[in-house]
Amino acid sequence: MMSIIKKLQERVTATGIYVFFICLAGVIVLLYTNQWSFLHYTTTEWVTIYSLLGAVLILEHFTFQLPPASNKQSMDSSVYLACIFVHGTEIAILILLLNVIIAMFRHAELSWWKHTANFSIYALSIFLSSTVFELSGGTQGALNQDHFASYLLALICYFAVNTITLGIYFYIAYKGSFNELKQAFLAESLLVYLCTLILSLVLTTLIYNNGILGLLLFLGLSMLLSHAFKQMFTLYREIEEKANMDRRTGLYNHSYFENTLEAELNISRSENTPLSLALIDIDDFKKYNDHFGHLKGDQLLGFLGEFLKKETSGTHITVSRYGGEEFTLLMPGHTAEQAYETVNAIRKRLNDSRYEGVEIFPHGCLSFSAGIAQSRIDIYDKSQLVDLADKALYYAKKQGKNIVHTHGSLNEVEREVDLGQDIRDLEQQLNLFLYKDINTFKHSKRVFRYAADMSDVLQLGPEDKRRFILGALIHDIGKLEIPWNILNKKEKLSGEEWQMVQAHVMWGKRIVEANERFIDLVPFVELHHERYDGGGYPFGFKGEQIPRLCRMLTIIDSFDAMTTERPYQPTKTFEEAIEELRACSGSQFDPKLTAIFIHYIQHKQSAFTDLMETGL
Repeated sequence: MMSIIKKLQERVTATGIYVFFICLAGVIVLLYTNQWSFLHYTTTEWVTIYSLLGAVLILEHFTFQLPPASNKQSMDSSVYLACIFVHGTEIAILILLLNVIIAMFRHAELSWWKHTANFSIYALSIFLSSTVFELSGGTQGALNQDHFASYLLALICYFAVNTITLGIYFYIAYKGSFNELKQAFLAESLLVYLCTLILSLVLTTLIYNNGILGLLLFLGLSMLLSHAFKQMFTLYREIEEKANMDRRTGLYNHSYFENTLEAELNISRSENTPLSLALIDIDDFKKYNDHFGHLKGDQLLGFLGEFLKKETSGTHITVSRYGGEEFTLLMPGHTAEQAYETVNAIRKRLNDSRYEGVEIFPHGCLSFSAGIAQSRIDIYDKSQLVDLADKALYYAKKQGKNIVHTHGSLNEVEREVDLGQDIRDLEQQLNLFLYKDINTFKHSKRVFRYAADMSDVLQLGPEDKRRFILGALIHDIGKLEIPWNILNKKEKLSGEEWQMVQAHVMWGKRIVEANERFIDLVPFVELHHERYDGGGYPFGFKGEQIPRLCRMLTIIDSFDAMTTERPYQPTKTFEEAIEELRACSGSQFDPKLTAIFIHYIQHKQSAFTDLMETGL
């Protein structure tokens, strides 16, 4: 008995409850508006009903799509609205009922509750819009220009009820957001419902004055409009396809890849699902190009494009040409391990593919090197994921090519870095603070030294150490854009001035992005004012959404700001600053990293005290 109750409880979901109440409301509307009065309809009335029903069926057949969305639309609602304006609610509901009964036979594959829910949503829309029409002074019969507001309010009500009821269903069933619903329903349906309003008024006039002939004229006009919309959608798709496709390979181009990557990253973050990116580079392509010429090289690119398209056919993998001889495989739902298995299998099959001229390649076959990176919660920008995949690709190339490598896997040899030269280059930019704000210059140098120490405490690898130290050195570079009088103001800043100060993280990002060599430092510049509890800026990221080393930089940055001597500003001792860090641990600062930094700073202070006491 308990197992039966449990199963029943599992079935009673929020979606089921919502659909039940919608269906119940539809049944109530049907019973309220049709109290067996249809048994007394005259032959003329039945001819009118069947004619309008036929019009609805024809318009449902001539569906169309509007760009950019691909949801199908029809103009059958104009018939229901015109029926309300001329004949009243009862006949409109009866036509809807007959249409749904026919649909249950035509589309028997759909569940009965879906047909019932569809009837109920339309019945509610018809009933409420008819009620609004009557309450606002509208009268049945010929089109009355004095009551145009009544017609408009009726349509708005019809549109609102239809959109809201469907929207709530999709929100509950698919756990979407209201912003997505707004885009899905309002944006793409507004034009259709505007046409519906005009056509319903046209049909009202035609039916009242010309009867069946007017209805036929209306159907002709509607079918022509549907055909025009179809042609427009087809043309849009053709233009969109040309804009998104790379002509040489037949794959998606770089622009499409960028847009898709951003969309998939958002989905991965919001739904906590895996997403992997593979960056592929044809091995020794330049050698093939130089030997056989650019025409043959283009043919090889086309061959690989077709090969990758065929290998990923039937999957959710998006294959794009990234540029030159580089390709990308965007793999939603794939962990790094699954992506490795997929890409490595593709690599092996390519090795076995016959192609003219492969004997000139060092491996004696077609091959590619690939780097794979999996998205993480702290990857907030698409360029970060591409950069990780590129580093993995660089490693694969260094190991002799024809290899697939996953970023962060064991035994990875980090890319060689000239840290000293990088520091000197960034210090050249920092020197600009010497004339504008000496305090920011000194602060950046101190934070840089703290970061150098903490990179050893955290046992960072060469690449992470480089990023952390350089990011600490350059983190406030955006303050160069803040006016001198605001940057050096002693009094309290106004709201507008404070917004300008906060904007330094975005200005700094643009400065760093101008040099591709330092683009991986962007998170340190952009996120060092984010808070662990989500109360920071510019994005309000929370917890592990903020990269780990950026969370560490926030602690260092704040500690130095608290312990720095500046005119007209209170300065904390090391002990007071440590207490402040403890007080804000878990809110402003990452608690684990805070504990590590406090242990480091206390040990450093103790060592300095011992040194002073010995007189060394």
